[in-house]
Amino acid sequence: MHKNGPYDVLVLGAGPGGYVAAIRAARNGARTAVVERELLGGTCLNWGCIPTKTLIASAEVLHTCRTATDFGVSLAADPQPDWPAMIQRKNKIAAELRKGVAALLKANKVTVLEGTAELVGRRRVRVVPAQADAFEVEAGNIILAAGSTTVRPGFIPASERVLTSREALDLDELPGSVLILGGGVIGCEFGCLFARLGVSVTLVEMLPDILPGADAEVVRIVRREMKKLGIAVAVGTRIESIEDTGAAIHAAAGDQAFDADKLLVSVGRRPLSEELGLAAAGIEVAESGHIPVNGRCRTRAPGVYAIGDLVAGPQLAHRASTMGICAADNATGRPSEYDDALTPSCIFTAPEIASVGLTGQQAREQGREVRIGRFPFLALGKARALLNTTGFVKIIADAATDQVLGVHIVGPHATDLIGEACIAMRLEATAEELSRTMHAHPTLPEAVMEAAHDVHQGAIHIPPRRKKNG
Repeated sequence: MHKNGPYDVLVLGAGPGGYVAAIRAARNGARTAVVERELLGGTCLNWGCIPTKTLIASAEVLHTCRTATDFGVSLAADPQPDWPAMIQRKNKIAAELRKGVAALLKANKVTVLEGTAELVGRRRVRVVPAQADAFEVEAGNIILAAGSTTVRPGFIPASERVLTSREALDLDELPGSVLILGGGVIGCEFGCLFARLGVSVTLVEMLPDILPGADAEVVRIVRREMKKLGIAVAVGTRIESIEDTGAAIHAAAGDQAFDADKLLVSVGRRPLSEELGLAAAGIEVAESGHIPVNGRCRTRAPGVYAIGDLVAGPQLAHRASTMGICAADNATGRPSEYDDALTPSCIFTAPEIASVGLTGQQAREQGREVRIGRFPFLALGKARALLNTTGFVKIIADAATDQVLGVHIVGPHATDLIGEACIAMRLEATAEELSRTMHAHPTLPEAVMEAAHDVHQGAIHIPPRRKKNG
């Protein structure tokens, strides 16, 4: 097919939402193309999820080596981080995954168009390649999957000492100290990563606590462990001025002053909707830049869909992929619905955090009475074998129906364990059903089972509680 189409489905953006949408549409029998202006895989694969987790994995290996004697293993020398080697490994993995995405698109006969794209109508898109003439593409359906970019407040100076997460992943060498502006997911993940690699870390958050929206008990555990890593955390603190002194970054907040070799800006991300030419298709955006969609991911313009970070809600790769499948199905005549109710959150701090569904406070705000079960990893044999006993599993259940409303985990492999909770909640399981599901021993998922037992004060491996568990 000619690059100008016409196509049944045209996807703008080849990140975790866009390339998944394109493959799904193609497998549904649609003639499909995807437009990407940078690299296949988007931010997630190249400058986000995969690179950060690759470096975090390296930091975890370093931590394990440094605690090897606790496992009865003696090392000949004191382990040290090799940052250039870590960066090389990160780049290699990203490159391999990019090749994998390209191979998948090719195998599914998806045409890849390189360039920046904007709508010039409800059925037409203008593509501007970096080094070629612009051209227009016609499509019966269009899926917008442009993603988001880092917010950079205007008072922050232009300086080589000022980093976003993208630059932080390609530093030539580790800095001696880092000041992190923002205590959300990105700030806390980078804080733990750098601290484990020996960098002095100070994290400043203007809200009353870090990780807004997370379960309060979970946040307390993470704050405690961050302190053990040597991370200085200042909450309820608004930075008023920042300057590059030539020798360091200097930041002021009232009578407090912060100095560091580098400043990492992690105050949020904004949707990349401004350059999509939405007005040409009759699409209005919210003040935040997000595109309103219905439960089928469709915008107000027939045949035009929007997914991922372009749509208000959790900015997560797995959410974008799920929305991409929904949009592709609807664009190819297969009705599908999407909502954010069971979107899992995974945060790769030290320790890891994962959650799905409601917190106890959110459930009560909805007028529900709840029962809460908890089980600490300290009481779990597998966690002790791993020398990783920090944290717990917490289950929120409806007091009237016993349906599981939320699961919150902080501790070893929390981001893996949450998958079990997602399945249980998708099937509307009760705490009793989850507790009666036999779990293999010795494994970490036993903590989920035990927490479900504890909803009804039936956990075997912790002392009975005397107070009400709501």
